[in-house]
Amino acid sequence: MDRPLRLISADTIVGTPIDALARTIEALLVVASQPLTVDELAAATADDAERVETALGLLRERFAETRSGIVLERVSGGYAFRASREAAEACGRLFERPVERGLSQAALETLAIVAYMGPVSRPEIARVRGVAADSAVASLVERGLVAEAGRESGPGGAVRYRVTPLFERVFGLDTLAELPRLDDLGGEPEAIRERLLAVAEARAS
Repeated sequence: MDRPLRLISADTIVGTPIDALARTIEALLVVASQPLTVDELAAATADDAERVETALGLLRERFAETRSGIVLERVSGGYAFRASREAAEACGRLFERPVERGLSQAALETLAIVAYMGPVSRPEIARVRGVAADSAVASLVERGLVAEAGRESGPGGAVRYRVTPLFERVFGLDTLAELPRLDDLGGEPEAIRERLLAVAEARAS
């Protein structure tokens, strides 16, 4: 006797329902200290990358800006949770992130130069800012926003620096391509912007 056909949901082809997979991914993102990529999540769950992306879609709906106190976002090439905008002020009163605390104007200018021009050396940073950059770079390295990225070619080449994934996460960037265009920057840092453009043009020539 023929048995009637039974429809098999795509959710259970691998063996774990998508909703259960989403709960596991939710736990992984909560305990992770940095954003996790789809491939990392697939490896951790021993599941298929396409199903992981489907589960992430469920989590994005579940943890949407207007529906939850925490929000799932794509940042620094991976996925991570952050506080919702309406909860950010309360979170700020409870815990001030050390990487954002007390950044001087010199450190902020140096950070912008490294973000736009990195990998970049201290002499290049000094040429853009017009003053020595040693202490500002050291402060940013200590905070984890900047890291070494090799040396300039030639004997005794200066150390070059780049921003870190922590920088992207702190400023809510998926990639550095999301930084504002230099041409769009104006206002008070106009002199820094012009020197950045001048050094960039000199590099290209």
